[in-house]
Amino acid sequence: MAQIKVLLVDDERDFATALSERLRLRDYDARAVFDINGAFAAMTDAHPDVVLLDLRMPGMDALQIFKRIKEHSPEVEVIIVSGQLASSSADLELKGLAFDYIVKPVEIDEVTKRIKQAYSQRLNNIQRNQTLNGQ
Repeated sequence: MAQIKVLLVDDERDFATALSERLRLRDYDARAVFDINGAFAAMTDAHPDVVLLDLRMPGMDALQIFKRIKEHSPEVEVIIVSGQLASSSADLELKGLAFDYIVKPVEIDEVTKRIKQAYSQRLNNIQRNQTLNGQ
């Protein structure tokens, strides 16, 4: 299997840095960014397969960030990571749109399992789109 590229978008620097390091130790190409501008720049630079997106980011709500990520890279799978359960209507809408929703604190084995599932879904979607487009 190719090395899965994971982008962590979370304003909790310690959490994002630690998780990205733990993912790299498990042979993921993981990168952490801590703000919205960093997230959008990394989408262009890193071309991630899977994005782990914090539900609460300063400057823009997660639903807006999600939609911009999908506009830029429709094939990327997004997993929401939050310190709380989805409660508002926007949170619930996002939960329905995202590949998955994980509540902090996270267990690394559970995170890697879900990343692998999201990556597999991404590959299936790409293959389906290529088939539909006659490629």
